Amino acid sequence: MLLMLRFTMVVSLLFVYGVKPAEAMPSFTVEILPWEQVKEIIPNQSYFTIIDVESGLSFKVQRRAGSKHADVQPVTEKDTKIMKAIYGGKWSWDRRAILVLIHDQLISASMNGMPHGAGALKNNFPGHFCVHFYGSTTHKTPTPDLAHKIMILKAGGELNRFLYRLDPYEIIQVMEIAINQHDEKLLSLVLSGDKRSVKKTLKKIHHIEFIQRSILPVEDLPAIVGMKIQMKVKWIRSDQSQEVKNVKLLILKDNVYDQWKIDEKSLAKELQ
Repeated sequence: MLLMLRFTMVVSLLFVYGVKPAEAMPSFTVEILPWEQVKEIIPNQSYFTIIDVESGLSFKVQRRAGSKHADVQPVTEKDTKIMKAIYGGKWSWDRRAILVLIHDQLISASMNGMPHGAGALKNNFPGHFCVHFYGSTTHKTPTPDLAHKIMILKAGGELNRFLYRLDPYEIIQVMEIAINQHDEKLLSLVLSGDKRSVKKTLKKIHHIEFIQRSILPVEDLPAIVGMKIQMKVKWIRSDQSQEVKNVKLLILKDNVYDQWKIDEKSLAKELQ
């Protein structure tokens, strides 16, 4: 059964329609559609608009290839310039939550910002980049990339519901993604405590990888609202120094009905 999750929202498309804030904004239904359906909506050679959820900036692209996801290119040099501005002026593999606008449809998706492979358009973009939809995969893996999945759900308004259902081990996976994607907002959603320290955490670490962890079956987790998880972690600091260390993280809930979160103080202590 094809998955189609819908929620209604009003999206400001100033950059698409060139309207002023005082004018009436168009209202759309954002859809989380499976890749098997989306690839028919945006066939090869088709054009569509990408809207970055965080910044509101938009640019036009053309799908040029891709069987497991869409390989696309900015249409013009102006579109390339806008895309690079979305990434702070530097190309990056970081995933970003986006909306794909084609005809009268808005579809939640995720993109990375790194030119790679071949490119055919005269757009000052050296290659193509990837756009993922629900259920799509990379060319090298048989299962969807979790970082892309999280961004797709974020664009579709389903991220909080997704996080609520995760067990402590899965929450740690999301924290790993948030740090490696340099995503302050995502990290703040899985940390409890002083959110002002999120920026400090991101500044300390360039990349983190949990290389060994002791995992109990979820049904055998020893606590209802709090537990400590021991694991071995490897991280690269912002100054490129590396360290491998055994750490203990406190995972907790405010109450039995709440989402699991990582205690910010225990994380900060282990990263010292």
